[in-house]
Amino acid sequence: MRWLPLSVAILWACSLYSASADNSGVKKMKVQFATGPLLKFQICVSCGYKRVFEEYMQALYQRYPDIRIEGENYLPLPVYRHIASFLSMFKLLLIGVIIVGKDPFALFGMQAPGLWVWSQENKIYACMMVFFFSNMIENQCMSTGAFEISLNDVPVWSKLESGHLPSMQQLVQILENEMKMNVHMDTLPHHRS
Repeated sequence: MRWLPLSVAILWACSLYSASADNSGVKKMKVQFATGPLLKFQICVSCGYKRVFEEYMQALYQRYPDIRIEGENYLPLPVYRHIASFLSMFKLLLIGVIIVGKDPFALFGMQAPGLWVWSQENKIYACMMVFFFSNMIENQCMSTGAFEISLNDVPVWSKLESGHLPSMQQLVQILENEMKMNVHMDTLPHHRS
């Protein structure tokens, strides 16, 4: 009976620790060959946008050989990261309890519900269901759907705001306009007061 609160506390602490380490889950993709303007992509890697990023990066390097391109994972809100981390730890604990077969409800003097009895009769199927159902919820918590693009730290495209990815033509047009505007701003005389 004493091990249950301790194991829940350890599970909670581990999930908080793993979710609070912001840089541990961040995937950074940098290409530092060029010295020109910095084009930064923040994408949802779990949504499958890494391939789109790589295709855009390759096409943009052909068109703008001096541009620097960086890409990184756009992290969800901390509360969703904590939920996903907790579910990951809880999933493993629940699968372990199912495999061991020790009735946790008996520790509280309760009768085992029908779902628990079924899981003990069908351990492999129950463990697979816990694993896949938990992974589905974890993936939903970690998916942001983001595909954010900034040029020299100025946002130029947001999938979160527009609702769709830019086509290559749209992206090239946006970059052309931004670069022309930057060149034009650099040629203007600076007045001091």
